[in-house]
Amino acid sequence: MANLYSVLSKRFLEQPGHIALDTGDQCWTYQQLHTLTGQIASWLAAMGLPRGSRLAAQVEKSPEALALYLATLRAGLTYVPLNTAYRPAEIEYFLENSAPAVFVCDPASFAALDPLARNKGVFQVVTLDAAGAGSLMDESGKHSADFVDVATEDSDLAAILYTSGTTGRSKGAMLSHRNLIANAETLNVYWGWTSDDVLLHMLPIFHIHGLFVACHGALLAGARMVWLPKLDVDQALQWLPECTLMMGVPTYYVRLLADRRFNESIIPKMRLFVSGSAPLLLETFESFQRQTGHTILERYGMSETGMLTSNPYLSAEGDRIGGTVGKALPGVQVRVVGDDGQVCGVHAVGHIQVTGPNVFAGYWQMPDKTREEFTVDGWFRTGDMGRWGGETSEGQPIPDDYLSIVGRSKDLIISGGYNVYPKEIELVIDAMQGVLESAVIGVPHPDFGEAVMAVVVAREGHELDDVAMIADLKTRLANYKIPKRICQVPELPRNAMGKVQKNILRERFATAS
Repeated sequence: MANLYSVLSKRFLEQPGHIALDTGDQCWTYQQLHTLTGQIASWLAAMGLPRGSRLAAQVEKSPEALALYLATLRAGLTYVPLNTAYRPAEIEYFLENSAPAVFVCDPASFAALDPLARNKGVFQVVTLDAAGAGSLMDESGKHSADFVDVATEDSDLAAILYTSGTTGRSKGAMLSHRNLIANAETLNVYWGWTSDDVLLHMLPIFHIHGLFVACHGALLAGARMVWLPKLDVDQALQWLPECTLMMGVPTYYVRLLADRRFNESIIPKMRLFVSGSAPLLLETFESFQRQTGHTILERYGMSETGMLTSNPYLSAEGDRIGGTVGKALPGVQVRVVGDDGQVCGVHAVGHIQVTGPNVFAGYWQMPDKTREEFTVDGWFRTGDMGRWGGETSEGQPIPDDYLSIVGRSKDLIISGGYNVYPKEIELVIDAMQGVLESAVIGVPHPDFGEAVMAVVVAREGHELDDVAMIADLKTRLANYKIPKRICQVPELPRNAMGKVQKNILRERFATAS
């Protein structure tokens, strides 16, 4: 199979003058994007790095940042995107674990991150800011745009996406060119992409939703992307009349619905709203239908797999049903199994397992974890609980080939579309003076879906200041991981085996956000 970039570019290079990105201040044609990726790829090739070497990037969203990703693919290297909210202490782990040859960071962070990266053996550190300026552009600008894409094998890694586990140690999901091509081509057909589409892109590009699902879809179709740095309701309302697609996390739709200006009249060309990365509340789903006349398409995917299921795009294939994530995508197999490993019947809740060409090969440098997460017959254990069919909260039957996610076997919190792993935060809180132990949970939140909350037990004779604790946490962790509230309790509820019963805490503090 070809290099992922070669597949993506085949169609858009048939119309090189077509607009690829529109920032409002500047339009980039596909030819301009291709030229820049060629220069960056040439610069990378000039270093003589072995094929498959990693390039890690913690950069703000810009057209140049997208070109950096695409150039990394062209050069036969592996892209490692890092959340822009990560602090130096967090970045240190990712650099040590992925051992990149090249690290790209924001110029404002260079003084702190350059010595850290050099200490971890990074060969080259360059910068790129939100305006597309930095030493990366200075250096790559000296190189030719003529570049022949490096030939890759199906199993060659295109990207490593870090996704933490309940142990608190981040895991690098290894995604091959084949994984990403398979998912992009499936979604291209299933969601009806064409070169006439205009995608409202407000998602971050260090995450699978924004970088792979959204960008790959537009690039493969040769469509235009309205390239906004983040969700801004005023900007969204300005651009929506021109757009045919929008992808967002549930928070985006909640905030649009809260604005009186958002209604059917400003979306005359819109054909598809897609929601993912976090559960969409049924209230939001139904309110959106009433206010706009459009039905949001909810789908289900993971960093390790890309997209797995989707509510139908075409009405002939079925309705979009709130509270479900739809049917298995073509080429993907999904099964629900019980604790005994036997496949469950419809309506029975069990563990969701998947297989298909989009499913990753395993976790970077974690063979034991990889073996643990795959079944003997090669299915990936998602960690989510679900069921086929059933009925809606109103008692309406759900078709037996529709999947509903009913919970998570791991204590993952999804807040505003970002994954938050309690153990990581608990380790920091437990190390604070005066803290005996802590439990971090997700509680319902009208805007973010879930809010992070910490329940703590103080050591005997100590008094805890929750305001000071939150201020301390802000210096150690990304903002989206910071608890909205810290509540003190005399002790944490435990079962007979001594395990903290977080389900009891979630019930007790369900209205605490």
